[in-house]
Amino acid sequence: MKVTPLVIGGCTVLVGTSGFSYPEWIESGLYPAGTPSGQMLLHYGRSFPLVELNYTWYQMVRADTMERMLDRVDADFLFTAKLTRTLTHEIASDWPQQVRAYQQGIAPLVREKRLLAVLLQFPASFHRTRANRRYLARVTELLSPLPLAVEFRHRSWAEERVAAGLRERGITLVCVDTPPVDHLFPGLTLGTSPSLFYLRMHGRNRTGWCSGDMRRQFDYSYSREELRQCCDRVHALARHCRRGVIVFNNHVAGQAVDNARTLAG
Repeated sequence: MKVTPLVIGGCTVLVGTSGFSYPEWIESGLYPAGTPSGQMLLHYGRSFPLVELNYTWYQMVRADTMERMLDRVDADFLFTAKLTRTLTHEIASDWPQQVRAYQQGIAPLVREKRLLAVLLQFPASFHRTRANRRYLARVTELLSPLPLAVEFRHRSWAEERVAAGLRERGITLVCVDTPPVDHLFPGLTLGTSPSLFYLRMHGRNRTGWCSGDMRRQFDYSYSREELRQCCDRVHALARHCRRGVIVFNNHVAGQAVDNARTLAG
């Protein structure tokens, strides 16, 4: 059964997952046995109204790939897409040229009005320094007029002046759900754009987050009580936005799929 958008007051909230091409999701039941990777989005789109494209962090997005993806989903299916890691984690010397390449690659989603946000996911090593503040201002300026959402991982960015700067530029501050680790950006419930709120559910596996093992980091299943607490945050965010996105990133063993379905149900 397909997950339908939630309507909270005047806000439409879409629930999905970060990424969709996971072979282990065949075992979890989302995909039929033997589903090739090239057909996974087709099946995913029959279950969810939205996906956060994760592969675009690993490699530069290409327009022909976006066109093929659009052909595999219904006309009302929507996307968010991570910005490539050479613009967030391993910032290249030619990053302005890479911004232009990203804009060209994502253009089909923009043209068809199927892109809700480009996600700028910065690592915990990206502290709030003068150089990083300048880079953030420049890269978001060059990426406009794409719809932008910024996720910080280091708590030094949890300042009202940062939120005010994003609000002034119409950029969404990504709200996160993570375990209580001292250096991590806190779980704020704060909207900075009337157009969109963006909540990313990373799981609360504190041991995994401190291990440096990415698989352990996202190996977590939310309880029903934890999802109820999430709903309280969603209602608070929805009061100030026209649209919302909730993305589950706890992809190990299909837990993101189960939690997304439970929350939306």
